[in-house]
Amino acid sequence: MQTNFTPEQLADPATARSNEILRSCVHCGFCTATCPTYKLLGDELDSPRGRIYLIKDMLENNRVPDGKTVAHIDRCLSCLSCMTTCPSGVHYMHLVDHAREYIERTYRRPFAERVLRWLLAKILPYPGRFRLALRGAGLARPLRRLMPDARLRAMLDMAPRAIPPVSPNDAPQVFPAQGPRRRRVALLIGCAQRALNTDINDATIRLLRRHGCEVVIPKGIGCCGALTHHMGRTGESHAMAAANIRAVVAEIDGGGLDAVVLNTSGCGTTVKDYGHMFRNDPLAGDAARVAALAKDVTEVMAELGLRDAGHAEPLRVGYHSACSLQHGQQVRAAPKELLAQAGFMVLEPRDSHICCGSAGTYNLMQPEISGQLKARKVETLEALEPQVISAGNIGCMMQIGSGTGVPVVHTVELLDWATGGPQPHGLAGAGAGG
Repeated sequence: MQTNFTPEQLADPATARSNEILRSCVHCGFCTATCPTYKLLGDELDSPRGRIYLIKDMLENNRVPDGKTVAHIDRCLSCLSCMTTCPSGVHYMHLVDHAREYIERTYRRPFAERVLRWLLAKILPYPGRFRLALRGAGLARPLRRLMPDARLRAMLDMAPRAIPPVSPNDAPQVFPAQGPRRRRVALLIGCAQRALNTDINDATIRLLRRHGCEVVIPKGIGCCGALTHHMGRTGESHAMAAANIRAVVAEIDGGGLDAVVLNTSGCGTTVKDYGHMFRNDPLAGDAARVAALAKDVTEVMAELGLRDAGHAEPLRVGYHSACSLQHGQQVRAAPKELLAQAGFMVLEPRDSHICCGSAGTYNLMQPEISGQLKARKVETLEALEPQVISAGNIGCMMQIGSGTGVPVVHTVELLDWATGGPQPHGLAGAGAGG
């Protein structure tokens, strides 16, 4: 694609990077075949290729975007399926992130939308605030039908009926390896996940320790910045990411680390991109070090190898591959292979590359499109007649779980169970061991 940025524009590193990405696009249109919003809406401007044209026009002309442009870019899930499909290696993620930052800086959204986005940014990344909000949602649920905005109704629908108590593992500490130490790893315990489902971190710690890992929860660790980053709120997201970088580097320079483990794939995609995010920052070197060590928990377990698997029931597992894992991190085989090694029958739905509609805060800000994608995903998963659905991302778990009666648990919970841990709470009373 030909571009016409001025030398002054290209002096901005973000614009220079977008220029590189735009020039790599050859208009082939392969991306349209795998784009969820294009499949649903059939509008070229709701495909990656169409959005690329909109972004190019907006950035090249230093144009204040209009409502139509913003709507089309807002409808992008950042599922990154287009990047997996693209034969030219167009790094769409960096381009759309820049576009969102530009929109956030130059476009004034309607008041209600500004309030909603501000609330999400100030609540979701903070577990304590999020817990309070979830309790409030429980009280407001009986008034759901009176809510005038579909997005407010979506928030109430997504709130869990029960909020788990704070885990004792949800604090800076060191968990020694069981048996000889094979690895020393830092666990990024996330933010929203700590309010929604504490079993995931607990199972991760047990599983890693059982396989010879000393597990460190670094002091000062918190939200990775993904939630605000994908809303274009770069200052907030970089502040959160910088705090994490400093916390992890203190451990690298202290006791040393073999890996930075993530069990929320949306966070993993962002942390692995820290090197790019901070490439022009004084933290560039440290950010690159952290990014280089970042691994999904299934990547670490694939390296370690499962030990003494076979304690769990050989259930039929419908495996949902989160977009941020299969497209964002290119991790596809490890979770399925580990589940099979653990004794489960692993089944994958048709169109497994298509997003479930969660996509961070997308299901809250675009509930109609998200709901259609959820229905499609649930239908394909239920067609497998699974006894349990497994996923590697809390957002996907909440999204799919709100649309099916089949239990939905994290992949690491099943691996923990198979190697000697407790049966996942999500399976209780669901016909699996109960």
